[in-house]
Amino acid sequence: MLEEIREHIKDQVSSLPTLPGVYQFFNKEGVIIYVGKAKSLRQRVSSYFVESKDHSLKVQIMIRHIVNIEHIIVSTESDALLLENNLIKRLKPRYNILLKDDKTYPWIVIRNEPFPRIESTRSLLRDGAKYYGPYSSVGVQRNLLELIHSIYTIRTCTLNLSENMIARGNYTSCLQFHIGNCKAPCISKQIPSDYMRDIEMVKNILSGELRVAKKYLEEQIENASKKLNFELAHNYKLRLELLEKYRGKSIIVSNSLNNFDVFSLIIEGDVAYCNFVRIVSGAVVSSFTVEFALRTEEDRVNILTTAILQMSENTNEKLCDEIIVPFLPHVELFPDKEFKIPLKGDKLKLLEFSERNCRLFKLERQKNMEIKEPDKHITRVMSAMKRELHMDIEPKYIECFDNSNLQGTNPVAACVVFRDGKPSRKEYRHFNIKSVIGPDDYASMKEVLTRRYSRLLSDNKPLPDLIVVDGGKGQLSAAYEVLNDLNIADSIKIVGLAKRIEEVFFPNDSEPYYLSRKGEPLRILMHIRDEAHRFGVTFHRNKRSKAFINSELEMIPTLGEVSISKLLTRFKTISAIKKATIQELDSTVGASRAKAIKEYFNSIIVNK
Repeated sequence: MLEEIREHIKDQVSSLPTLPGVYQFFNKEGVIIYVGKAKSLRQRVSSYFVESKDHSLKVQIMIRHIVNIEHIIVSTESDALLLENNLIKRLKPRYNILLKDDKTYPWIVIRNEPFPRIESTRSLLRDGAKYYGPYSSVGVQRNLLELIHSIYTIRTCTLNLSENMIARGNYTSCLQFHIGNCKAPCISKQIPSDYMRDIEMVKNILSGELRVAKKYLEEQIENASKKLNFELAHNYKLRLELLEKYRGKSIIVSNSLNNFDVFSLIIEGDVAYCNFVRIVSGAVVSSFTVEFALRTEEDRVNILTTAILQMSENTNEKLCDEIIVPFLPHVELFPDKEFKIPLKGDKLKLLEFSERNCRLFKLERQKNMEIKEPDKHITRVMSAMKRELHMDIEPKYIECFDNSNLQGTNPVAACVVFRDGKPSRKEYRHFNIKSVIGPDDYASMKEVLTRRYSRLLSDNKPLPDLIVVDGGKGQLSAAYEVLNDLNIADSIKIVGLAKRIEEVFFPNDSEPYYLSRKGEPLRILMHIRDEAHRFGVTFHRNKRSKAFINSELEMIPTLGEVSISKLLTRFKTISAIKKATIQELDSTVGASRAKAIKEYFNSIIVNK
C-alpha cells in the first residue's frame, strides 16, 4: 500500500507543469494538510521528495502523511502568493503556520469624498470608495503610490473639502502647495473638474490602462532633454520604467466581485473535463478539475449540466446564487440560480482562468497516460485522428512527402514514416528527382509518389493508412492523380496540409478543413509535416554542398570522376585539399595531378 502511494505521488510530481501556481497536499482522509505557492510547481513540489534533502522534522512528518497532490495554475508568482493567502485563511491547513492571522494584503483606495484622496489601506470596506489591488507586497504598492503622486498633484491632507467648508475661508495653503505637490483646492486654487480629471487618469493607471500616463512621461522626458535638464529627464525615465513594470490588477482577489461559482468544460472524444472555481467575497478560495467518462454521444449542454450537478454533490456545498459558465446548461434543473455568460471584465477573466486550469489538467492526464499506459494513449490518439479526418480505420501507418529545391537546382524529396503517431526513422527515404527539369513541385510530387508506391506494390508490401502531402490543393491534386493511376486511391486516405494557417485539404474538395488547433490530430499532422521538411532540407543542403565541391574540382585540368572521388574520400572538404602538401596529393592522385591541383589553387589566390 505504501509503495503504491509513493508511485502515485511520483507520477503526480512528474506531470506537474513548470508554471506558477499553488499546490495542496492531502492526507488519507482527503483533508488538505498543507498549501504552498511556487514559481515552478514541478521544481518546488519535487523538492519535498528528494531523499538527500535536509528537511526539518515538521516537514518530514508532513511528507509521511501525503497521499495526494492537487494544484491550481495562475498567471504570475504574485497571483500565486495571493491565492495561497486566500486558501490558507479559508482552509487553515494543519502544517501551515504563516498567513493564518487575519492580516490582509495592502490595497490602494480612492476615497469617496470631495477632492478624493488616494491612500494605502489594509481594510476592504463597502463604503462607496474605489479599491485597487490587492498588492503582493507593500513595496509594490508604495512605489505605485509614489509614482501617482509624482505625476499628478493629488492632495494628501485630511481636510474636509466640501463646498461649504471651502466657502468659509478657514483654510490656508500648506507646504505641499508651495513646493508644487498640490494645487490647493482648499483655497479654491483648483476647481473640482480639473482635480477629477487627474483622478480619472489615476484610475486608468490602477486599472492597468497605462497609455495616457506613459505618453505624459515620454513628453516630460523629451521636454527636459530639450532644455538640457538631464537630471530631471532621468527622474522621469525612472518613473516610466517603473510604470512599464507595473502590472494590472489581479483576478485572484477583487473588490468589485462578490460570491459566485465558475464552471468550464472541455470535451475530447469520450472524455470530458470540468473545472470548478469558487469565489467568496471577491476572492478565489477553491478550484479543482474532474474527469468524466462519456458513455454515449451526448451534447455539451447535457454534459455541463451533469458535471455541475455531480460536482456540487461531491463538494457537499450548495451552489452560489450566481454561476458563471461558457454556455447555458439546462437551467430549469437549478431553480433560484442565475447563470451568466460573461463577455468582458473580471468574470470573463475568471472563466478563462478556469478554462486554462481545465486544459492543463487534461494535458497532465494525457501525459500520465502516455507514460503509464502507452497502448491506451496510442488507441485514444489514433481514435481521435480517425474521427477528425473522417477515416474508416485508425491511421496507425502514416507517410508524409515534402519537396525541396533552390530555384530548380538539385531537386530532392523526402518521405517520412510514422507508426502509432511516432517517427519510424529507419523507414525514412530520400529521393533524387530524375525526370523533372526546373522548379515544378507538382511534377516532382507525382514522380516521387509514383516511384514510392509502384515499388511497394511490386514488392507486395503494406500500403500506408494515411498519406500527408506538404502543401495545398495543387500538391494534393498531383498526388491524388498518382493514386488514381495506380488504382489505390480508394484504399488510402490522402490529405494536404498547407503551412500558412494549417489548413487541411481533402481530394475533390475545394474548401479547406480546419482541425482544432488545441487537439492532438493537428499536432501530429504538423509534427509529421515538419519532420518531412527537416529531413528533406537536410538532404538538399548536403546535396548542394557536394555539388559545389564537385563543380570546383572539375575545373582543375586532368581531374576526372575517379580522382575527385579519391580526393573527397581522403580529405572530405575543399579546404582540406587546399591545405594538403604536394606529397599528400601525390600519394592520392599521382604527381602530375597533384601539381595541377596546387597550380590551380595558387592561381586563385594570386588573382584575388
